[in-house]
Amino acid sequence: MAIDTTNPVPDSLDTPRLSTRDKLVLFVLCAAQFMVALDFSVLNVALPVLGADLGMSPSALQWAVTAFALPSGGFLLLFGRIGDLYGRRKLFLAGLALFGAASLLATFAWDPASFLAGRALQGLGAAAIVPTGMSLLTTTFPEGPARDRALGISGTLLSLGFTVGMVAGGTLTDTFGWRSTMGLLSLFALTVLPLAPGLLPESRTTDRPRLDVPGAVTVTGGLLSLIYALSTAADHGFARTDVLITLVAGVLLLAAFVTIESRTEAPLVSLPMLRRRTVAWGNIGGLVTFSMMSTVVFVLTLYLQEVLHLSAFETGLVFGVQGVLSAVAGTYAPRVIGRFGPRRTLVGSLVGQGILIAALLGLGTGSWSVWLATAAVSLASMCHLGAIISYGITVTSGVPDEEQGLATGLVTSTQQVGITVGIPLLGVLATTSDDLLSGVHTVLALDTVIVLAAAILVATGLRVRSGTVEAEPVGAR
Repeated sequence: MAIDTTNPVPDSLDTPRLSTRDKLVLFVLCAAQFMVALDFSVLNVALPVLGADLGMSPSALQWAVTAFALPSGGFLLLFGRIGDLYGRRKLFLAGLALFGAASLLATFAWDPASFLAGRALQGLGAAAIVPTGMSLLTTTFPEGPARDRALGISGTLLSLGFTVGMVAGGTLTDTFGWRSTMGLLSLFALTVLPLAPGLLPESRTTDRPRLDVPGAVTVTGGLLSLIYALSTAADHGFARTDVLITLVAGVLLLAAFVTIESRTEAPLVSLPMLRRRTVAWGNIGGLVTFSMMSTVVFVLTLYLQEVLHLSAFETGLVFGVQGVLSAVAGTYAPRVIGRFGPRRTLVGSLVGQGILIAALLGLGTGSWSVWLATAAVSLASMCHLGAIISYGITVTSGVPDEEQGLATGLVTSTQQVGITVGIPLLGVLATTSDDLLSGVHTVLALDTVIVLAAAILVATGLRVRSGTVEAEPVGAR
């Protein structure tokens, strides 16, 4: 099966009209995704205050982030498949309820253990919300302009949620204290949860194969190990014994998972699906855009505060501009995708992201650098958002409804791993450098090379005869 993207598709440029019910369904699903994206960043600037209040040492503060990242990334594929088999709506609602309750626990935490328990349960709830929410979106809105628009709005809010979290976290902490950041999340969950049951349709596969338990154990264990290793390495480097052990364990468990999936009758992950060009290369593009952009945001935060000596509020304003332009990009991305196709949009977005990151190599110590940083990172984020939306469409297009939970689980796993992997692999070069500005330049140069190289690889991997996008397995002829 091939999807032609050589010629313009004028009909897809028409903005699809959504019914009132469709808009409400989209609101519920996107609000839940926004809430989870917000959780990735809203607590970051509150960590020092939180640590002092709960008596957590600086070395223990990384667990405020890691306790959420471990279950949210480790259980995504498993929960996506459970939703396919037993009901996406049920699992989505359960995830929302768990997330809301866990946020309340974190809000009223009385010691480090209760706070970290709340964060871990938040992550478990997020692991249920994200893949089932996206698969409900892709099964509710038919493939084409309607789904493209829905994914565009979802991608915009995902990017905007991360940025808003950075700005809102500092404002809430300074005004109401760190507990208000967790209270905001519980408020989101309690607002969305009552609306969801009456709006969302149930969605599951027609057959009921047995759950692939060995595959579930190995892939979940492998993802948990890798996320722990990478999250810990971000603060302590790769030389620690626990980092090395969990890194090796993660690789071995994922290798075992691939072997199991090739032999079982009802695999958790269909290997033929992974061999689809759109799935394989789309996810590679998504992994690169997420990991490299999160690294840019990380090193720019250091640069603006440590080199240019901007306050946390002023730094937040820089990323506030980034968020606004990302939202603007989200409104136009579906039209661009309709005109050029998801493959070309993905590749073009990666190229644009790489070129604009390269522009940041001109950063120096003068005040003019603030304007360069604001302009370049904001425009790069617009390209980044185009890549997010187009890779989601690329991966899920042509996938049957009964496997949408699996496909969206792969999409969201790519997001989580991408956000987690970039900072420990590249960001550490800035934090360990004797000269921070020089370290930032090194990271940005490597970031540029990786993004542009990925653009070339993805373009090559997705290119078939006469500029078409192939939806069949890689090895097909």
